[in-house]
Amino acid sequence: MNNNFLKFLNENQKKAVCSNSKNILVLAGAGSGKTMVIIYRIIWFILNKNINPNSILTITFTNKASDEINNRIKKFTNNNSINSGTFHSISYKILKIYHKYSNLSNDFQIINNYDQLKIIKNIISLLKLNEKNYNCSYILKYINSNKENIIRENNIICKNDNDYILLEIYKKYQKLCNKLNLVDFSELLIRSYELLLNNKDILNKCINKFNNILIDEFQDINKIQYFLSKILINNDICNSSTIVGDNNQSIYGWRGSNINNMNNLLKDFSNVEIIYLNQNYRSTKNIIKVANSIISNNSSSVIYNKKLWTNNNYGNLINIYKANNEIEESKFISNFINKDFKSNLGNKNYAILYRNNYKSRIIEEYLIYNNLSYKIYGGLKFLDRQEIKNSISYIRLIDNTNDNIAYEKIVNFPPRRIGNKTLELIKNVSKENNISYWDSTIYIINNNKNFKKVCINSLINFVNLIKFIKKDIIDYDLPDQIYKIINYSGIYNFYKLNEYNNNLLFKTDNINELINSSKQFFDKNKNFNIKPNIKEFLSHLLLKLDYIENNNNNNIQLMTIHSSKGLEFDTVFISGMENGIFPSQESLIDNFILEEERRLFYVALTRAIKNIIITYSEYKYIYGKVVFFEPSKFLKEIPNKFIKII
Repeated sequence: MNNNFLKFLNENQKKAVCSNSKNILVLAGAGSGKTMVIIYRIIWFILNKNINPNSILTITFTNKASDEINNRIKKFTNNNSINSGTFHSISYKILKIYHKYSNLSNDFQIINNYDQLKIIKNIISLLKLNEKNYNCSYILKYINSNKENIIRENNIICKNDNDYILLEIYKKYQKLCNKLNLVDFSELLIRSYELLLNNKDILNKCINKFNNILIDEFQDINKIQYFLSKILINNDICNSSTIVGDNNQSIYGWRGSNINNMNNLLKDFSNVEIIYLNQNYRSTKNIIKVANSIISNNSSSVIYNKKLWTNNNYGNLINIYKANNEIEESKFISNFINKDFKSNLGNKNYAILYRNNYKSRIIEEYLIYNNLSYKIYGGLKFLDRQEIKNSISYIRLIDNTNDNIAYEKIVNFPPRRIGNKTLELIKNVSKENNISYWDSTIYIINNNKNFKKVCINSLINFVNLIKFIKKDIIDYDLPDQIYKIINYSGIYNFYKLNEYNNNLLFKTDNINELINSSKQFFDKNKNFNIKPNIKEFLSHLLLKLDYIENNNNNNIQLMTIHSSKGLEFDTVFISGMENGIFPSQESLIDNFILEEERRLFYVALTRAIKNIIITYSEYKYIYGKVVFFEPSKFLKEIPNKFIKII
């Protein structure tokens, strides 16, 4: 076997790639070649250990990471592909195979946050609660958080009246989802965990199939994901586990991740070999020394004595600029890049990072003023675009006319004179007769003689359209079905006719991309026996399209610090470094939150290859009033010898 690829690795990387330990924990610092180690370890398994690629399961934090790993492995191993995906996509596959044991039908449907909010809103209305007193987003977080902490509705203890009401909404929500065969993202995880926990034979089958498991970004997984990891790995059947993470980059506590994941793993798993990847290949010495200095202020960072180091040159000092206000701050950033562009012929790339999305507006204003082209990274997700929501709602309703959420979304889109009063009547009939909105519509058409003729005719036309599409597409393959649904529905023509008049440019491009994605999905998954159907395609969309491909070659990218994780740039601006902004106001009185904010600053610093420019303002205009700010306390934690004041 040719092991030439090992020559590209340092000693610790080789140790991680070639380890024969049953369980290894790879503590991989920023820029230390973590992804390369995961890829080479899989290649080592396949080419040196003769392990069947089908027995390897790689769990990643994003689908983008999963695709990158799989694509690079194919190049090394004669097109061998491994099983890889997020916890959600893998849970979906398990539930599809063993759906009967989870009280699901084979065609269960995945719903996203938008669908969940619609269901919650309808339940609040059903319970005759005041919507002003019950925030749907808060209730959504309450339900998802309980599930992700493995707390079913029957195990919740109420302390007051408000708790009882929240629990009642949770119970009705889950009862409705069970009745309609709907599964939200958190439910995917808890139901797959319950399936494995309560069915030893199924668990053993899964472990026998996937007995070499690698998990990336372990510091960012939540409780249910940890328990899924534990049940799959901590047993006698699993041959090997490779856990990769960095406690210093744990930045998702606000959505359930646990900084103590590494400690829990060492307690719960036996004979874990710890391997450190400390050498940074990305940044200059000055940047690395500053990052180490910052993170050393966290008590959690001393659990593992892991300091980054690099053989790169010292590079530039950290530039800090104090502006009078956010306008001056934004002007400075845009002018700096403008001058740098001219002197460097635009060969460098820049990231402008901020703590919160709202910070981008004024920065964008001055980039435009300087004629600087930019890209907002992590903008509106594909599935969150209105034209895609509308298209998918038609697809869902054609597939299942009892889908109330999809019905409500497109019953009057494109506009067909079905107003709110008509929709309210449909909902009332639905409640009274315990039927779907679709069946309620049929009932009204057949029985409501006193209703306005124009509204009845509109409902008849809508029903006839859906029936026609359902009948017409039945014998076609998936891509043709999607194409016909979108064209017959009138959505494509609506956006095409209005795109130049109503600022709807690129809507049709996005719809075409949806059609293209159905073709790609069909070609990838078809075989001699089974052809992919609409439900499988819809599940694929929800599970896979969690990121936007940023093939744009703009040299300037704007993003939140959270979005920047895993990326690198020649020059990084970290803007808005004021107490109360970064770190946040809440963190100034809560040390646990402060330490996560400090880890977030560490992530921001370690995105830079050559240059870091930190900016802050003395005051800002908030709701028309001048508010003064102190410089971020994190700036005081940077040793003076590494700072250059602009």
